[in-house]
Formats: sequence, C-alpha cells, structure tokens
Amino acid sequence: MTDVTLAFDENEYIPAVAQDADSGEVLMLAYVTEEALERTRETGYAHYYSRSRDELWKKGGTSGHTQEIAEVRVDCDGDALLYLVDQSGGACHTGYESCFYRTVDGETVGERVFDPDDVY
Repeated sequence: MTDVTLAFDENEYIPAVAQDADSGEVLMLAYVTEEALERTRETGYAHYYSRSRDELWKKGGTSGHTQEIAEVRVDCDGDALLYLVDQSGGACHTGYESCFYRTVDGETVGERVFDPDDVY
C-alpha cells in the first residue's frame, strides 16, 4: 500500500493532521486506519476513521465540505500523517473554518463559515 513503514498504534490507528495546502492553516486532527488511508489514496479525498462511531468516513460525506488531497506526508517516525488538502467549506463540524478556532483561555479566534444547524 505505501512505500514507507507506518507505525499504527495497538488499535490500528494513526493520527492525521489536515492542513490547508495553500494557507498552511491547521484545520483538524483525526485518525485513520490502513483502510482509510487506502481509500484516501484511491479517491483523492480525505477519509478518516471515527473512533466514536467505529466506522470509516469520508470528510464531507454529510456536510459536503470535502477535503481534496494535494499530498500525504509521513513524519520521521512513521507514526503520524499530514494531509495537505484543498478544503471546501468549513473543516469543523461546529461551523468553523478550523477545529482550532479558540485559545486555551476560551477566546474565539477563528471564523465561523457555516451554521451547523443548517447542515446536519
């Protein structure tokens, strides 16, 4: 499947950071399985594994806010992935452009780009 060795954890997950390929903004962190990575590479769109729902999912499958893959990178230890993506719509299910829209002090620093009540 890949030309590098990936270090999936004991649950067969590996974290994947999604980053906007143009702006460099970090959009989200999710987990992938070998199947999710394979589907991502086959389709050119980000696929992840929902640990809470215990299922594979395509980003934007419900919202339409997809992540088209520009490149997938692997960190030096092979235990994390970086998805460089072209994001359509917001990446966060709460309506924000990025899941990292607030500081640890609770200040909102991101932009809300859609109303989740209209989408979900």
